[in-house]
Amino acid sequence: MEQQSTQQYTEIDPSRELISSRRVEGTSVVSRDGEKIGEVHSLLINKLTGTVSFALISHGGFLGLNESYHPVPWSVLDYEVDAEGYVTPLTRQELENAPKMKLDDDERPCRWDAEEIEGYYSNLDWWGL
Repeated sequence: MEQQSTQQYTEIDPSRELISSRRVEGTSVVSRDGEKIGEVHSLLINKLTGTVSFALISHGGFLGLNESYHPVPWSVLDYEVDAEGYVTPLTRQELENAPKMKLDDDERPCRWDAEEIEGYYSNLDWWGL
């Protein structure tokens, strides 16, 4: 997957490497076979390191009703110009089975949540490839 990322960056104008989080929000997330499985709702940033840890992916529902929200490790999303979105090894079923989050302020993730989330993804067959 790392090689794929490097190739994509060479196709993007170097003066446009940085992007506002507002432009990331709403971007499609597609599986490797091209199926749209969700959209980026928001980014979860580690306050200590300043790096993006997870993208909160909205999935299902209609016009914002009955959507579910799944934190996905940022490291498994690769922006691809041709796909006009982020490509991931996740399948629809894997996303549906992934840990969910609520959007309330009271439900913000903590370190223990991050460990549970990473535990789910680390058990998938493609993890670490």
